[in-house]
Amino acid sequence: MTVEDPYVGRFAPTPSGPLHFGSIIAALSSFLESRKHNGKWLLRFDDIDTPRIDKSSYDNILRAMESLSLEWDNSSIYQQNNLPCYQKVIERLSELNFLYKCDCPRKLTKGKPYPGTCRDKNTDHNKNYALRVKVDDVPVSFFDLIQGEVVQNIAAHSGDYIVQRSDRLISYNLASAIDDTDGITHVIRGADLLDTTPRQIYLQKLLGLESPVYGHVPVAVNAYGQKLSKQHGAQDVLLHYSPSEVLVKTLQFLGQNIEKDMVLADTRTIIDCALENWSLSRVPKVASITGEYK
Repeated sequence: MTVEDPYVGRFAPTPSGPLHFGSIIAALSSFLESRKHNGKWLLRFDDIDTPRIDKSSYDNILRAMESLSLEWDNSSIYQQNNLPCYQKVIERLSELNFLYKCDCPRKLTKGKPYPGTCRDKNTDHNKNYALRVKVDDVPVSFFDLIQGEVVQNIAAHSGDYIVQRSDRLISYNLASAIDDTDGITHVIRGADLLDTTPRQIYLQKLLGLESPVYGHVPVAVNAYGQKLSKQHGAQDVLLHYSPSEVLVKTLQFLGQNIEKDMVLADTRTIIDCALENWSLSRVPKVASITGEYK
């Protein structure tokens, strides 16, 4: 990205349930950083993991964002509509000999990097197999706007990783790597995705694509250190707090200067105030923050 390029950010929720507090942290930080740079802010539904999708969530998420005065600049984008593009990328990577078939059980890599068992193996085509990308034993580095310099040797960290699952679904890493280079200049998202970013940058480099600028905000975790998610019981935060209260709580979480009595203001006023005072440098440089969050 050059200084002349217009800023384009995005929010990419998975429509598997209502927006919880963790989702709104990512949405609000991305929105404010985009608007601070007079940029566009796009909405994309990351809905390629079809078994997780709750069809009612699409409209619920849109209504929640509207209630918070988070206004996006596009017609909603759906990753499911981009499946032909992902398949072409798979074919391209295969032509370049960057992929191989793998029929190893998932337990083989639980908590440790994939050892490359199938890299030089002729996998039976009649079996269910995933596609893994070959990774080089070299570090991938990038500068994170919040966390600073990040360096990861993917080979040591995760090993060759999956880009298409054995059920033929495209992996999050491949879909995000492609979609985040489609007009997106900046990706502000939760630090729970920080470890996956080098894998996405690696794919972008293999394909000759320019990576966006990344920034990873801290994620909210419960008293057990678990990231707020529907899997861990996170609820629709707007069932417990008013939209104004949600915005103020989120801004406080992000280290911004916001008066507590702003909960009495309407959401548009809070957003305008937050934008006037927004500073990414105030966001805590930690991966997670523990608290009692809905």
